[in-house]
Amino acid sequence: MRRVPTKKLKPGMKVGRSVINANEQVLLAAGTILTETFIARLQKLNIPSIYVDDGFLPDLQYNDVISEKVRYKAIQQTKKIFHDFRYTKNLVGLDKIESIVDDLVDELLNNKNIMVNLVDIRSNDEYTFGHCVNTCILSMITALRLGYSTNSIRLLAIGAILHDLGKTLIPLEVLNKPGKLTAEEYHLVKKHSEYGFELLCQNTQFQNASKLVVLHHHERYNGTGYPHGLARNQIPQNSAIVGLADMYDALTADRVYRSAYLPHEAFEMLSASGDYLFEFDIVKAFLHHVAAYPIGSLVKLNTGEIAVVIQNRPGFSLRPKLRVLFLSNNEPCTDQFEIDLAEVHNKTITQVLNDTVDLDLLKNKHIKINLP
Repeated sequence: MRRVPTKKLKPGMKVGRSVINANEQVLLAAGTILTETFIARLQKLNIPSIYVDDGFLPDLQYNDVISEKVRYKAIQQTKKIFHDFRYTKNLVGLDKIESIVDDLVDELLNNKNIMVNLVDIRSNDEYTFGHCVNTCILSMITALRLGYSTNSIRLLAIGAILHDLGKTLIPLEVLNKPGKLTAEEYHLVKKHSEYGFELLCQNTQFQNASKLVVLHHHERYNGTGYPHGLARNQIPQNSAIVGLADMYDALTADRVYRSAYLPHEAFEMLSASGDYLFEFDIVKAFLHHVAAYPIGSLVKLNTGEIAVVIQNRPGFSLRPKLRVLFLSNNEPCTDQFEIDLAEVHNKTITQVLNDTVDLDLLKNKHIKINLP
């Protein structure tokens, strides 16, 4: 299974992971064979990419950190909260938001081997709702790594779910503008953190720990953030965690004005941000559970071998377990073998090949994958 841009889909491809919108409606079920009509419909719905199953690695398991049912329920409820406020100016009670958070917390606490391997697929039109849920999930994973109590994680998560609430007060034509924002438009967008904070302050049910996440999630360790230019320990840790999760999810999402960065590219950007944009310990905790090379990634090693990522483990984000498909002379590996980069230190990944290698060509070489 691999992620393919909608514009590169071809009739006959098989959907590998169900395409679901924020209303929990299945637009295309896993296993559906794509037709020109289906592809045109995906493009019309502004869905930038989907997962396809090309039969290349049929036995690989792509498990998300949160089940599809819980994830899409959270997205649906978040969408309703944001939509209702944009058009009625009535913010729902804390109990509605706590319900979303409790479902997510319960799933994460039952996951003993959390590893973020999948990039969420969402339409450009519904980016905000999926982004808020993803930012919340990533923030909670980081807080778990940092030793937060369950109650502290809930307060963090409430702020994370609502971190972009202030954008409901900004015109949609500005938020969804495909080109570069003017100075005036950018100044308006930057006001969303203050708008969101002010909205939560109008409701006495929200605690300061959650409200400050909304206000300060764009502050940066070096003082270059907004709205107040806070630096270092002036920034609440919750706000820094959510700010980091917010940045990662934004980088790895397809947007109307650019394509998504690959996970290893976003990983490298954030790796370099320690004690510059974010506190080093927070960056370290975040990256502990994020796969630089998600399962199914086709990679080239410094030895010239071509392999596929078959397993990632917490703490070894840059050293996944691989199955070698081609030897250094580009000949198919008839007797395939596995390499655990966490144990083999003289081999490294030098290139991700998913966007440059024709997997149909590899299939034509009659490579058979037998995973345990």
